[in-house]
Amino acid sequence: MGLPNVPGKPNPTRWPRTAKHGTNGTTRRPPERPAMDFALTDAQQQIRDQVLRLCARFDDNYWLERDNTATFPHAFFDAMAESGWLGIAMPEAYGGAGLGITEASIMMQAVAESGAAMSGASAIHINIFGLNPVVVYGNEAQKTRMLPPLIAGKDKACFGVTEPNAGLNTTEITTRADLHGDHYMVNGTKIWTSTAQVANKILLLARTTPLDKVKRKSHGMTLFYTDLDRAHAEVRLIHKMGRHAVDSNMVFFEDMRIPVEDRIGEEGEGFRYLIHGLNPERILIAAEAVGMGRCAIERAAKYARERTVFGRQIGQNQAIQHPLARLWAELEAANLMALKAAWLYDNGRECGIEANASKYLGAEAGYHACEQAVMTHGGMGYAQEYHVERLFRESLIPRIAPVSRELILSYLAERVLGQAKSY
Repeated sequence: MGLPNVPGKPNPTRWPRTAKHGTNGTTRRPPERPAMDFALTDAQQQIRDQVLRLCARFDDNYWLERDNTATFPHAFFDAMAESGWLGIAMPEAYGGAGLGITEASIMMQAVAESGAAMSGASAIHINIFGLNPVVVYGNEAQKTRMLPPLIAGKDKACFGVTEPNAGLNTTEITTRADLHGDHYMVNGTKIWTSTAQVANKILLLARTTPLDKVKRKSHGMTLFYTDLDRAHAEVRLIHKMGRHAVDSNMVFFEDMRIPVEDRIGEEGEGFRYLIHGLNPERILIAAEAVGMGRCAIERAAKYARERTVFGRQIGQNQAIQHPLARLWAELEAANLMALKAAWLYDNGRECGIEANASKYLGAEAGYHACEQAVMTHGGMGYAQEYHVERLFRESLIPRIAPVSRELILSYLAERVLGQAKSY
């Protein structure tokens, strides 16, 4: 925004109609620049408002019960499916809305901001970005067969990539898929596979060529979208700190059969296909973390207005005011980076730097906002009835997954600052 015009003084934020350049006194008009508009469009605001209204049907007690009983939020998942939100970024030809990652980010942020936090976001997360490789690299028969049931909520999918001995170094995975005529046989182990307790489908990355027989480590991996056959896939629950409503698991595959028609794209190119969905995932995680942080700050501010100690609202104390104000600003800044990254992606531009930066900034701001919400509540912040302790536990997830903050910083140092690769 420009400063207001002061009589007799030029407005320093506005170009003069002509400007002199060089020593010859020539003048030129400044270039025409499109207006910078950071507001949501009417359609985008409607998405946010409608999602918040839907989420209001699932209050704090709903999410606390899901967390305490480690029960998947089926009613919430079904409501999102029935309202068509699961296909927000999927092609219209297969039942989706055909919108972009920008609109998907707005939707997922609203889910997290409603108080559903990562429990709500993670329940539907893979529907938004997970099958991007199918959309981009799948054939027409696969898209027709695979996408509509996922969009309608009839299929629930999980994501089988990470392995116990590989971690973030995906090229070191050892799960094998061996071709036998018209099918593959899969053997190996995956870890941190979310929703595998309730999923009937899996997006699976496996080696079809051993690591020691490929020219590049990123070659020889193949991507599949197939049935999770529990007769040949043991799903073992991982007990964890938070987000109990959405399960995390180890999955042990023993001779699980995958038809050739469930292979996505060419054999050996799965890692390249998988990369296509990484930037959208980081952007969505950033938006979710910001949403969760906003929820935490709102609750902390409300408590600070209501809680009276020593005859005054605790919110009158700058030790309460300043951290909340600072974190509000950090959340809004992180949100702008996420929106920029989403805009770049939706417009077909390179967005790796911005997507990673947004994930880092959103995760850090979201975590610190949730931490400060607990501290603002004091002892009651540790009690479940105020719900901020649940937000705090879940706020660790965006910091850790799907990529650590340290690896993001290494990536930014290399790609932005020209430093030597450190990993």
